[in-house]
Amino acid sequence: MFGRTKTGGAPEFIIVGLGNPDRKYENTRHNCGWLAVDFLAEKLGCRLNRIKFKSFTGTAELGGKNVLLMKPTTYMNNSGQAVVEAMSFYKLKPENVIVIFDDVSLDVGKMRIRQKGSDGGQKGMRSIIYLSGSDAFPRIKIGIGAKPEHYGDLADWVLSKFSADERKTLDTVFDNACGAAELMVQGKTDRAMNIYN
Repeated sequence: MFGRTKTGGAPEFIIVGLGNPDRKYENTRHNCGWLAVDFLAEKLGCRLNRIKFKSFTGTAELGGKNVLLMKPTTYMNNSGQAVVEAMSFYKLKPENVIVIFDDVSLDVGKMRIRQKGSDGGQKGMRSIIYLSGSDAFPRIKIGIGAKPEHYGDLADWVLSKFSADERKTLDTVFDNACGAAELMVQGKTDRAMNIYN
């Protein structure tokens, strides 16, 4: 199941976590995608230490498939630049690119898998759909909680840090995201949705 890359094989799937590169964004709600990919990389024994496609990247084997793990460094709103560059290089269709990102409409601890669809207001996903010309990207949305009333600006909320309790909850969510991604690369997205949604 989980393991290292098969020798000599090009990636058959890309798993991309959306986030922002600066230190001030570490462990913020908006960087859920990066955190999830870090969790997956650690589980797979993969180091995200190559800079390629404007991203931190690493390759691993997941569910019997070669996968490229990506954390774009383009900043959230330009995520499509990195994703489309990698897709073009490996000649992969949107269906073979799994995008993991934060969702304010879901509570912390919740996760939603979708086969395709609109960006739902998430600007990183919007960039990917716009630059690729397709909305057929499977995605894993991770809940970061709705903006509390006392937060004036949504941007301030998504760039706030998780509490210690929330981080513990997220570890379970990230583990579920790993399980979902494994099923998704095997063509079992419906099964992943049934188990984890």
